[in-house]
Amino acid sequence: MPVAQAAPHIPASGSTVVERLPRRADPAQRELASLRAQLAANPGDLALATRTAQRYIAVARQETDPRYFGYAQAALAPWWSMPAPPPEVRLLRAILLQSTHRFSEALRDLDAIVAADPGNPQAWLTRAIVQTVRGDYDAATASCARLSSLSTELATIACVANVGAMTGRSARSEALLEMTLRRNQEADAGMRVWVLTLLGEMAQRRGAARAAEERFRRALALDARDSYLLGAYADFLLEQGRAPEVIALLKDHGRIDGLLLRSALALRQDRSAGDALRNADAELRARFDAAMRRGDSVHQREQARYELHIRGDAKTALALARQNWAVQKESADMIVLLEAAARTGNRAAAAPVIDWVAKHALEDVAVARLVRQIRAGA
Repeated sequence: MPVAQAAPHIPASGSTVVERLPRRADPAQRELASLRAQLAANPGDLALATRTAQRYIAVARQETDPRYFGYAQAALAPWWSMPAPPPEVRLLRAILLQSTHRFSEALRDLDAIVAADPGNPQAWLTRAIVQTVRGDYDAATASCARLSSLSTELATIACVANVGAMTGRSARSEALLEMTLRRNQEADAGMRVWVLTLLGEMAQRRGAARAAEERFRRALALDARDSYLLGAYADFLLEQGRAPEVIALLKDHGRIDGLLLRSALALRQDRSAGDALRNADAELRARFDAAMRRGDSVHQREQARYELHIRGDAKTALALARQNWAVQKESADMIVLLEAAARTGNRAAAAPVIDWVAKHALEDVAVARLVRQIRAGA
């Protein structure tokens, strides 16, 4: 695919907000500034570097800003390229590689960690998550099983249920996870947000809109800035045709590509915000073009959705969706590939997903609807 050249973005007026910078008075920013200064003076201090990287990763998740992942990698620079860095660096490297969808590299590090330290619960959980995203369900189940004696009941059941929901055991997985959450209300907020988001997605996949909404809202009450949660809830609202709510939900989160995309999808669905949609379209085009020039394939699923639903280029969307399918196999990956295949009339392109759904007995009403549509058009 040829690489397009994006024009620089020039604000329409001096009052246009280009970026909202973190407040220097923010305690987290003050802590990071202190850690940066200490690390600049002692770049080889392993404990300081790992502490700094951990804080950057935490802020990246809290602030929904992926740039902090890059800062975390920079903090680990003296050890980053080592074939076998210290274990604490290796785990952080695996987490950062996972966050940028470099799954094979992340798994190499995680395999090495659990071989040397089989009692490391974070490594087993991260490994299971990566394996589930890649569709290696047997391996993911085995990784989850190792958690039972190493982590909390809620973390273990969430891990197992996440796999079960993709392999024909959706109802049992959802019921077990919901029951386990009720028994573990003392779990930390981050864990409960993750579990409630999983439960919301499970309900959405079986078409239970009321249950899905209740769970997403409970999660938002715990953390209204979690980027994955915001994206999942926005997708649910878009599916329900509630575009104005998506626009309001994401109005302060445009610096995150996936959330800006969902805002643009809402604007298009709303059909009443011409200039806002044109601006979002131009910004997304510039960002995706820049990612392509960097060789960054992290957002292929999002770019496929953009090409299909914003630009109306189903052929390009299908090419991107097929490349993405080679890397990750979640419901959203299936949906965009099936949508693009249906739009182009290319049943052969849809065949791998249709076969995958049948093989693993996936239960997802949106996927099933698209499979029926493609088969009916044959």
